[in-house]
Amino acid sequence: MTETETREPENIRKLKLSEITRWFKVKGEPSFRAQQVFDWLWSKSAHSFDDMSNIPKSTREALKKDFYIHDFGKVVSQISSDGTIKNAFHLFDNKQVEGVLIPAEKRMTACISSQVGCSLECKFCATGRMKRERNLGADEIYDEVVFIQKQALEKYNTPLTNIVFMGMGEPLLNYNAVMDAIKKITSPEGLNFAAQRITVSTAGVAKMIKKLGDDNVKFNLALSLHAATDEKRSKIMPINDSNKLEEVADALKYFYSKTGTKITYEYIVFKDFNDSMGDAYKLAAFCKIVPCKVNLIEYNPIDKGEFQQTSPERMSSFVKLLRSKGIIVNTRRSRGKDIDAACGQLANKLKEAGVAN
Repeated sequence: MTETETREPENIRKLKLSEITRWFKVKGEPSFRAQQVFDWLWSKSAHSFDDMSNIPKSTREALKKDFYIHDFGKVVSQISSDGTIKNAFHLFDNKQVEGVLIPAEKRMTACISSQVGCSLECKFCATGRMKRERNLGADEIYDEVVFIQKQALEKYNTPLTNIVFMGMGEPLLNYNAVMDAIKKITSPEGLNFAAQRITVSTAGVAKMIKKLGDDNVKFNLALSLHAATDEKRSKIMPINDSNKLEEVADALKYFYSKTGTKITYEYIVFKDFNDSMGDAYKLAAFCKIVPCKVNLIEYNPIDKGEFQQTSPERMSSFVKLLRSKGIIVNTRRSRGKDIDAACGQLANKLKEAGVAN
C-alpha cells in the first residue's frame, strides 16, 4: 500500500506484529515503533493512541487515521453476598456479555464469555435461552480478562490465579478467536499467564476437540457432560443429537493421546433425573475412557421449571460411589447465586442498580 492510497480504518488489534511493522515501513517510520505500539496494545492494554506516550504525536495522529481500538463502554458490576462479582460488559456495537470474578481462599478465578448469547439451547442454562448474536473477537475476550484481573487487584489485592471459559457461549464454536486470545493471555508480550491455569469448557463439539489435540494445546479441557447416556443427555443438551457420546469419547481419547492432559467432566446433579446410583455407575464407566476427574456441580435453578437441586443425601451417595471406583471427585457449591452469577445463570440480567465502572 502506498501513502497516497486511502483505507478504511481497521481494528489494529487484529494485526500481527509483522503487519504493524509493515505499516510503519510504508509510512517511512522506524520499525522499532511497531514493537512499542504492540507493547501498548497488549502488555499495557492501552485503548487510546494518545496513551502511547513514547510514540511521537504525529505518528499517533497517523495511527488514528488508519486504525481504531475497541474498548468497553460502560461496565456495570454487581457484588454477591459471598464476594463474587458479576460484570456486564457493554461492547462497541451495544451488545452485552457477562464475566464473573470468583474469589476463594486459595484461588481467584475469572469466568469469561466467548460469544454474545449461545446457540446450543441446553435446557438447564439461562444463556442457552438466548440466541447467539455474534462471536467475540480475540481482543474483546482479552479485555474481559484484563478488566477482571484489575478488579481482583483493586477489590481483593490478589491477582488472578485461574481463568475458565465457562461464561456465555460455546468456546469451540468461536475457535480461532478463543485460541488467539489465549495465545495473547499466555504470551510474555501479553499477560504472561500460565496456560495450565486456563480451562476451556465445551458442551462436546467432537470435531473441534480433535483439533485442540492437533494444535497440542497446553491449557485444560473440561467437558460439560451432565449425563452419561445418549438418551438422557439429548433430553437436556440438543448438541448430543449431532455429537453422540461415542463420538465425543473418541475425540477425548484423541485429545489425550496428543496432549497427555487429564480431562475434567462437569456434571450438574439434577433431582430425579441424573442423580441415581444407576446414573453414578454409568458416569463411572464413562470415566474409564481417559484419565479424568469429575466436578459435581450444585444446580442453580433458573426458573420454576422441571429441574431442581438434588438432595444432600443423594449427592453424598453419588460422590461415595464414584470415589469407591477410584475416581477423583470434587463437589462445587455455587457462587454468586443471589446476583444470577452462578453456573448456568448468565443471561444479561444484571441490573443497572449495580456499580458502574
